[in-house]
Amino acid sequence: MEFKGAMGGIYRLTEWITRLAATNLLWAICSSPFLFFLIMKLLVMQQNLANESLQMNWAIAIVAPLTLFPATSALFTVVRKWNMGDTDVPIFRTFFVGYKENYKQSLIGGIFYTLLFVIMYLDYTVYMTQFKNMQLVGIIMLVLLLLLFVSLFNFFSMVVHYHMSIGLIIKNAVLLTLIRPFRVFSTLLGSGLLFYIGFRYPVLFIFFIISIVAWFAFFNFYATFNKMQEQMEKMQLKKEEEEAAQAAEQAGDSVEMIEAAESAEPKPSDEKHDNLQK
Repeated sequence: MEFKGAMGGIYRLTEWITRLAATNLLWAICSSPFLFFLIMKLLVMQQNLANESLQMNWAIAIVAPLTLFPATSALFTVVRKWNMGDTDVPIFRTFFVGYKENYKQSLIGGIFYTLLFVIMYLDYTVYMTQFKNMQLVGIIMLVLLLLLFVSLFNFFSMVVHYHMSIGLIIKNAVLLTLIRPFRVFSTLLGSGLLFYIGFRYPVLFIFFIISIVAWFAFFNFYATFNKMQEQMEKMQLKKEEEEAAQAAEQAGDSVEMIEAAESAEPKPSDEKHDNLQK
């Protein structure tokens, strides 16, 4: 039964709230070890416990590839379906099918990204705190960290959207981030705003924010993907037209050469006349 008017709008709104909440809760459950250590990290930071904070950093770095990355890939599997028009997809089944199918690539990508984040964060901290005359390098590292963070959205989108090797996925995720600066800025701004709201209101973070961020990130990626595909199709069409024009030109040149050769050959009557004269 389909409702119309105001009742239909309320029904669709509650339906989307349920979808977002269910997907977000599945993500939170599968990412619970990472979230636990993250919360502990925030608590020990408030108490200025340096050793415990360092231990939490190590724990977060270890569990992130094992839990956070596969769970986020599963989340993107669901929002990919939504963005492509399949809004009635079974959430629980789709989530865990995506979790299982993309676990290996998510794990490898998670290790790669975690190592990069750790190295770049350490560089940023060192340059900003211990080398006062090289803080410009620290600022550059901060910008690179932000770009790396945005490339994560492209990484998860490509993991669930393409069938390719993990090396190509990481490479294309980074390249796509660099060649689309407007998308980078809009994704960074939108996700930053949503995360800010989520941290201000933790209930929204648990039930809605991550799903909305994932939906927004894949929407940006899919729009970029469609635009690039259109450009590639136009380039391919232009190339085919140029090849067809070149082939037609070559065919015309061949016809002209044949006609010129035929006009240069003596006619049979002329040959007979020449023989009679001899």
